[in-house]
Amino acid sequence: METPSSPAPEQASRLGLTLRLLALTLVAGLLALLVWRLVNVGRGGRLVNAVREHKKPAAPDLSLKVLWRHTETWNRSEQAALVDGRLKLSSLRGQPVVLNFWASWCIPCKREAPRLVASARTHRGRLVFLGVDVKDFPSDARSFLRRYHVNYVSVRDGGSRAYDDYGLTGLPETYFLDNRGRIVAHIVGEISRSELEDEVNTATRSGS
Repeated sequence: METPSSPAPEQASRLGLTLRLLALTLVAGLLALLVWRLVNVGRGGRLVNAVREHKKPAAPDLSLKVLWRHTETWNRSEQAALVDGRLKLSSLRGQPVVLNFWASWCIPCKREAPRLVASARTHRGRLVFLGVDVKDFPSDARSFLRRYHVNYVSVRDGGSRAYDDYGLTGLPETYFLDNRGRIVAHIVGEISRSELEDEVNTATRSGS
């Protein structure tokens, strides 16, 4: 009876070396990911603290795919920023911006949506409302936007870059930018009508 032959010493050595290299590559990849996360989450935290201390930090730029191309409350100059199905936040410089982070599964987002729509209609020409859909399915997000008749553009972050850059801790969150692209206010959680109107006024006054 024949028995399975043992691998030659050279083969066993090469196999062991390959396995060790694979393990080292995996560990290096995990460490790189951890460092990247720490750097990015730290950057978002520093941004939030700077806003809290009224330092008016520059808003991190975004270049995201347009999810909802409704520009009823946008001026023609702002509509020109929609290029090839994408929007770069910095292209809106010159106008104050209300930047609302949301998702279709977020219950407070549903409650605040009509307030944002009404405010965008009221303040048309004074500033730009922009939604950023995060951690969501595009089909669910579009159903949400149709349901609430959202009258301004929404873009979609398919990863976590915007979430990390802006130091988000949940949804919804809303940032207010002046016409120089500086963050002048930040509301965590569902925004009330009075908070929204107060910070709209802050944003429109700040850059003048």
